[in-house]
Amino acid sequence: MRSYASAMAYPKRLLQDDEEIALDLRPHWWFFGKQILIGVPLWIFIVFVLVAANGDIQKVALWVWLVGAVVWAGWLLIKYLDWTFTYFVVTSERVIFRTGVIAKRGVEIPLSRINNINFEQSVWERVIGAGDLSIESAGKDGQSTFEDVQHPDGVQQEIYRMMEQHERHRATWSAPTLVQQAAPAVAGPSIPEQIDALAKLRDSGAISDAEYQAKKQDLLDRM
Repeated sequence: MRSYASAMAYPKRLLQDDEEIALDLRPHWWFFGKQILIGVPLWIFIVFVLVAANGDIQKVALWVWLVGAVVWAGWLLIKYLDWTFTYFVVTSERVIFRTGVIAKRGVEIPLSRINNINFEQSVWERVIGAGDLSIESAGKDGQSTFEDVQHPDGVQQEIYRMMEQHERHRATWSAPTLVQQAAPAVAGPSIPEQIDALAKLRDSGAISDAEYQAKKQDLLDRM
């Protein structure tokens, strides 16, 4: 499985006891697609102004470009912070999605409740290694879709691998209990056999006749 680098690791304090992280992803760089598509013509415009315009027209165009560049840079910064605080995490117990710098939003799907995983990629997304991932689960939400996932086909296979590992762990954990429940109870000696054993103890002098009679009567009362 390919290794994915993270800008900021998912906080360990949010994990459960003995829970391990298999994938810790930020969104694909195509998450900035709108900013890129708007930024490119903005920079082409400044080149055009510097080459073709002159005089007052150039000054006005430069001010227009400067205002546009500041707005674009601020928009890009906000988007970058959103990217930094967006997590798609696969652990040994669940799939976790969290996003938001101040106001937080999150989705958690236990591996044991996942029914199906689908991914979708356009031609362009296949070229750059991005796509959308849909997870169908048992619960009120039913299906959760995550956009701009890095290599969604590989993530799909990794989730399936963790589901299989989780299921094996659960089966191993529950096996001793099942064996214990299925094991037949070991039968002890019957009452006649116990009386016969008492008689042998009496005959050998290990117990007195009075003790023999008392214990024998106690056993007969149980029948």
